[in-house]
Amino acid sequence: MSELKIFPDTDPGSAQVYGDYPAIARELNAVGVLFERWTADRPLSAQADQKEVLAAYREPVARLMKEYDFQSADVISLKPDHPDKEALRAKFLDEHTHSDYEVRFFVGGKGLFCIHTANRVYAILCEQGDLISVPANTTHWFDMGPQPDFKCIRLFTTPEGWVANFTGSDIAGRFPRYGE
Repeated sequence: MSELKIFPDTDPGSAQVYGDYPAIARELNAVGVLFERWTADRPLSAQADQKEVLAAYREPVARLMKEYDFQSADVISLKPDHPDKEALRAKFLDEHTHSDYEVRFFVGGKGLFCIHTANRVYAILCEQGDLISVPANTTHWFDMGPQPDFKCIRLFTTPEGWVANFTGSDIAGRFPRYGE
């Protein structure tokens, strides 16, 4: 089940917790983060390839591409047996920004996005059916957990937008990790 925890950025032990979609969307929207729920227009197998996945979500992907001028979409997948899972997890565990939106739609699996804004940390456990769009230049980090298992659609305006600009802050290490 999707869950949002909002912490004061100085107190990782104290959080407001939201578990219902309308409340999660409302709280995230208040800080400029888009959170939606999507459903496929056809059944998908766990082995569905990029072409099948994008076809099943054609309408909502096309809507966002038009609305935000995204130029391309792809599908990324990671399983617990991936040989580089530790390095891939570590890559985005520190607070960073991107010069472009970071958009993820969870076709399957789960992951934890943490957004640091307005003296708060918004920890969003995203799961199958959740779309999150982190605005450009918003400080955040992503934790796929020690046993990553997810499949996501990503949307891009430019490939350059995906360069992580690390802040140098140690804040991400002070907050709960996913799956630990």
